[in-house]
Amino acid sequence: MSFPARFLGWLLLPVLALFSSSLLAEPVEGAAQALHLLDYIAADYPATVADGKVVEDSEYREQVEFLGALHGLVNGLPARAGRDALERGVADLQQAVASHEDGALVARQARQLGASLAALYEVSQAPLITPDPARGAPLYAQTCSVCHGDSGAGDGPAGIGLDPAPSNLRDAVRMGRLSLYDLYNTVGLGVSGTDMPAFAELLDERQRWDLAVYIASFSAPATAAADKTWNIAELARQTPAEVEASDGPQAAAAFRVQRAKPPQAQRGPAQLLDYTRSTLDKSLAAYASGDRDQAYDLSVAAYLEGFELVESSLDNVDAALRKDTEKSLMAYRQAVQDSLPQEQVKQRLDLAKVKLQASAEALGGDGLSVSLSYISGLLILLREGLEAILVLAAILAFLRNTGQESAVRSVNVGWGLALLAGLGTWALAAYVIDVSGAQRELLEGATALFASVMVLWLGVWMHDRRHAAAWQDYVKSSLVSGGGRFGFAVLAFFSVYRELFEVILFYETLWLQAGPAGHNAVLAGGATALVLLLGLAWVILRGSAKLPLALFFSINAALLCALSVVFAGHGVKALQEAGIFGTHPVNFFEFDWLGIHADAWSLSAQALALLAVVVLYGRSRLQERRAQV
Repeated sequence: MSFPARFLGWLLLPVLALFSSSLLAEPVEGAAQALHLLDYIAADYPATVADGKVVEDSEYREQVEFLGALHGLVNGLPARAGRDALERGVADLQQAVASHEDGALVARQARQLGASLAALYEVSQAPLITPDPARGAPLYAQTCSVCHGDSGAGDGPAGIGLDPAPSNLRDAVRMGRLSLYDLYNTVGLGVSGTDMPAFAELLDERQRWDLAVYIASFSAPATAAADKTWNIAELARQTPAEVEASDGPQAAAAFRVQRAKPPQAQRGPAQLLDYTRSTLDKSLAAYASGDRDQAYDLSVAAYLEGFELVESSLDNVDAALRKDTEKSLMAYRQAVQDSLPQEQVKQRLDLAKVKLQASAEALGGDGLSVSLSYISGLLILLREGLEAILVLAAILAFLRNTGQESAVRSVNVGWGLALLAGLGTWALAAYVIDVSGAQRELLEGATALFASVMVLWLGVWMHDRRHAAAWQDYVKSSLVSGGGRFGFAVLAFFSVYRELFEVILFYETLWLQAGPAGHNAVLAGGATALVLLLGLAWVILRGSAKLPLALFFSINAALLCALSVVFAGHGVKALQEAGIFGTHPVNFFEFDWLGIHADAWSLSAQALALLAVVVLYGRSRLQERRAQV
């Protein structure tokens, strides 16, 4: 592995597994580790004995050590009605291993004991959001391939000389005894006594599940005839060996294929909001244990990887509810950041969960209706594209009205490159590297603030040249030389790029939420929005040609300066959502389309942009008066 090995013996911090709603806030420490050990005993013990004799001495001794650690973990679990039976089960398992019992028998015994433990302590062994191997592939390349090799054969350059050697992830027999949950747990907890480190602090829950299904693909056939489709819970909990024992080798092959690429037909609002609730509960658990940094990181992930992805759809159903839910999530996050007493933090979490439940009910479960799919497809592109169209149309109208066709070509090159860059960024994020929600928001926030400065510069620049003489002087001195054309091209690039990646992200999520039945409605909504945006651009270009030059310059300058204020508000809000800095709600009205949010930091940024407009316009006025003297 590419990260340093970090072991805490058998006292590794638990992976906070997904529990039922009554226990989510207080996960049972030790249950996940105990389950992890049982899974590895079931997978690795069979190869250590044959005909009642030990054939792999070092591996056998490792199983005995695992059982000793398991005994201590189970004894340390909270007292419940079935814990005595678990302790007897561990003792029976130790006796079976000490007697060199048949590997298949011991593996079945360990799996049954693990199922009892998971049921008693309500350890969820399935993901809330369907894992995606396309997201797992770049994670494997970044964190695993250096030891396990590009193809998973255990032949990576960093694995040479390690004892024990990195696992061969293409070993169909061994991988057949591991479930997806086993792989997920191994990524999070690591394997004590080896150089396999724990990645729970480096990879979030979704990433670990994505990585698990990608690893499962190494031992899966390319295709297999299937008479049955397994749901995500079955794919996560069962092993191919169990399926083969019950349904035969053909079913096991089909199971391997399906678990390596679980069906992604739909990822509804219910899944995403469940992910938000679950992650928030883990955040509170981390806060209660004193790990404030982890609690804050989880609160950010809960918003960015769950609720944010349904915001657009919720906005079209109940905009007020969307705002209230967002505010409650931010209030909880701020409480964590401010280190408020645990009871106050929990109160804010409870309020956020009430709002999330109301949001889930408003969105209607696992899918979107055809009408909502259409409206969402329409408003996503219309809302995100409006600002870019206004900037582009204003620049193009300005240049065409002043006869600068060469500069028009530069602007077209700028937004054309932005389209390519946006699509390239999306492809890179989807197939090469993993871009988190925080990174997406950081990118959006940075480009929005840069665009704010650029359009303010252009607005004041146009205001200064609204008189014919000033414009002619500029054309002769600067624009024809290329410097001005480059500035226009840069502005066109960032005006389009800052919107495009987010549009693609929202449409990708909407596509999964809508499901096959809503795909045509999403496309129709996007097409309608595109026609409206092109119509708006045509109106601006057509109408501007009839305006006097001075009036046209003044209108364009005012529009661009206003957009500078809008971009400033959007940029700060995006950085807050990314967790770069906190929130400070104030009693003020909100207007998302103008970037106005009831937050002191966002409003301060807009006030600063307004002050810059006033100062720069005042300077321009002063220079005009001096020139007239």
